[in-house]
Amino acid sequence: MSREESYRSRLARHRAPSVAGAESGHEGSDDPGGENVVIDCGWGRLIFAHTFRDNRVLADTLLAESEGRRDIAFYVNDPHVLLAMEPQHLFLDPSHTYRLWLDRYKVSPLRPRGYTVRLLNRREDAEAVHRVYLSRNMIPPPIEFMWDKRASRAIQIFVAADIHSGEILGAATGVDHANAFNDPEQGASLWALAVDAQARLPGIGQALVRHMAEYFIARGRSYLDLSVMHNNREAIRLYEHLKFERIPAFSVKKKNPYNEPLFIGTRPEESLNPYAKLITREAQRRGISINVLDAAAGFFELSLGGRTITCRESLSELTTSIAMSRCDDKAVTHRILRKAGLRVPDQVEVRDPAEAEAFLKRHGAVVVKPARGEQGMGISVDVRTSEDLAHAIEEARQHSDTILLEQFAAGFDLRIIVIDGRVVAAAVRKPPHIKGTGRDTVRELIAKQSRRREAATDGESRIPFDRETLRCVKDAGYDMDEILPYAVDLTVRKTANLHTGGTLHDVTGKLHPALKKAAVEAAAAIDIPVTGLDFIVPDPTAGDYVIIEANERPGLANHEPQPTAERFIDLLFPSTTAQ
Repeated sequence: MSREESYRSRLARHRAPSVAGAESGHEGSDDPGGENVVIDCGWGRLIFAHTFRDNRVLADTLLAESEGRRDIAFYVNDPHVLLAMEPQHLFLDPSHTYRLWLDRYKVSPLRPRGYTVRLLNRREDAEAVHRVYLSRNMIPPPIEFMWDKRASRAIQIFVAADIHSGEILGAATGVDHANAFNDPEQGASLWALAVDAQARLPGIGQALVRHMAEYFIARGRSYLDLSVMHNNREAIRLYEHLKFERIPAFSVKKKNPYNEPLFIGTRPEESLNPYAKLITREAQRRGISINVLDAAAGFFELSLGGRTITCRESLSELTTSIAMSRCDDKAVTHRILRKAGLRVPDQVEVRDPAEAEAFLKRHGAVVVKPARGEQGMGISVDVRTSEDLAHAIEEARQHSDTILLEQFAAGFDLRIIVIDGRVVAAAVRKPPHIKGTGRDTVRELIAKQSRRREAATDGESRIPFDRETLRCVKDAGYDMDEILPYAVDLTVRKTANLHTGGTLHDVTGKLHPALKKAAVEAAAAIDIPVTGLDFIVPDPTAGDYVIIEANERPGLANHEPQPTAERFIDLLFPSTTAQ
């Protein structure tokens, strides 16, 4: 008999001598006993199904899930029997269960550099972990819950923290089965692993998993289990690299709005990109029907009653062709905003090399951009030499026949979303950075950061290995195949667009009133109901600014926790707005 078969045999025999309901008073305690074990993990309850003798009690426990929570029944021995009891309310979770036998674990000689992994021990840690989970669209445990559990023997919350800034870069929850329910197998499990999508240092997820494994090895535990979605290839690759093995264990969940994508099957709108999907999910929640017209391009129809509106992501029929053309041509946008009394940088169209050289000499540093285009394509920022100017103009000409030179303005790249004349969200957009480990080359660090950004944004954000990236690396004094020294922070592109690896950091709550006023006035000048205004500001909490662009189809995703999709649907279908 194999080790895994022996485990399953012993696990099947592990039953409590009597049945205690889920209301037995054990829930969430550090030593709830060995029967009907339910542990509150903050995001929901972890229900240890193999400690339930009666499937009816197990089903009723799952049905008692609180609103806004996500309970999981783990180690379900007879999922077919359990599902047959409540087929309308329960479903088999499409996740794999993986196990790391801790006596086989090999400690890595490479340790984290630039950050440390430890147990949550400050209230600020709990607040930061809450933000990380929200940014990854996960249900976060309440801050008070995490703070109260800091000394728990059953639940451990691990954090990865930057050693210089103290910033929390990732988190994971460990559950000690021995302390939770006197597990005769002396096991443990890992839950809710999340890495901040904006983190620049590599290997954070692996470091959290390794630290947790070593923590439980020191406490004499025999294995570490986890559940991972069957299509989460990046996570599965990490776990298999660490020698986790698939085991035949199943999980069951309750059908609820959060879990809906897991049990309804693939709908046409699921093939949309993240920007369109964010909107269609909010429409679905309000009972608005969706008809996907062209998934690849993000076109869909929303219908309710006698009203039907066609959208392409956040661009709808409510935006006129005039407003759209004003945004499409950056020179036109510039003239309209200047005429409205708003601050814009000096700008000129490239007509001949001498004029371009004179503009560069006058300002010292310029931005080269195609007059038409989106997603940061063809834009070169902080160009300072004649050679780089010529290359930048050539690159921009790949995207538009009309090329603009713009006075370079130093400061934060600020995106403000205006919907129906109101500021809905504001985020500082930062260009892609990498941080040296003293072990990896610049090229390797860019590739790792690009993979993390791609995974965090459903493929929407990646750092291209193009001439602009090479220019920025070279200007900083490095070669692509040079090892970046430890802790050196290198900006690998000057543009902060999400599609070229940039990151967004919400500043809505601290936006200066002058910036809000300027954004609303800019939207009114263009006469557009939904727009993303790009500002350059020395400080988002101060009133100084220049506006550099207006976008007729701004991405509404990645502005968590601001209700961008909700306000967009309010605009389209005001009758569905919550009173």
